[in-house]
Amino acid sequence: MIGITNIDAMISSPLDPDLLRAFVLIADGHSFTQAADMVGRTQSAVSMQMKRLEDSLGQKVLSRGKGGSVELTPHGRYLLTRARQILELNDEVMDTFLAPRIAGTVRLGSPDDYALSYLPPILKRFAETHPAVQVDVLCASSTDLAEKIKEGELDLTLVSEGNEPRNFPSVKLWRGPLVWVTATRYTPHRQNPLPLALAHQDCSWRASALAALEKADRRYRVAYLSGTQAGTLAPVLAGLAVTVSAISALPDGLRPLRPDEGLPPLPDFGILMLKGRSAVQPVTDALATHIEASYRIDANRTATLVA
Repeated sequence: MIGITNIDAMISSPLDPDLLRAFVLIADGHSFTQAADMVGRTQSAVSMQMKRLEDSLGQKVLSRGKGGSVELTPHGRYLLTRARQILELNDEVMDTFLAPRIAGTVRLGSPDDYALSYLPPILKRFAETHPAVQVDVLCASSTDLAEKIKEGELDLTLVSEGNEPRNFPSVKLWRGPLVWVTATRYTPHRQNPLPLALAHQDCSWRASALAALEKADRRYRVAYLSGTQAGTLAPVLAGLAVTVSAISALPDGLRPLRPDEGLPPLPDFGILMLKGRSAVQPVTDALATHIEASYRIDANRTATLVA
């Protein structure tokens, strides 16, 4: 573990958020030039910021790589995750005290699987920074939520990519792989035909799973149907079927199948946010901005962990 060798120096010279923000931008883009463009400074000014940061830490955090690219040192890799956390907390505190007070109610829709896996920390942070805003959450299928946002019954909704209404503006929040899911204690994926637990006919994940199996000429049977994606997990936990899911949403007792376990690859999928055309402002905009920023932070964390 990397330690701090000069505690007194750290106490007398606290980390400057501006220096950490520039460091994160450089780390993300592997470039002083790109970071300088993003913060509206010259490259030499950003270089001076990094010198100040390294002087305050007493360690090198960046080094020049091949072709002029910028690489993280071991101390830099240690700092990057913590710099993101410090900046997130700094921004949250500043937003709480400096943002204009917003009050009202916003109607948010979400598929049940996203509501379980993604929304709790997002809504918790939003409640802390916007205590006067009430969020009413409706869980339903992406197809139902898309219809409700069209009809003005929701202010915001999350939907799986492919369910958005035609010519309706959307914001892409996240994109990642679908995976085949089985129980950790059972092997239904070895059965032939393959037993499946799938959601309703309009589910885009269901369509992706069946298309992949048919393309691979793999025999299957739909053994369990659920009105929601989360409902497909119960028979899988019991070892009675296989389903598809986002890997980040798996509860204990389930695992993703490896590529060498015999099932065909699945495509990536996206999570979109739709805003109603008659949504109440500015409370809807506040929640929309918060959701988008939260997904961006989570995506950066995931990229850092993978790297």
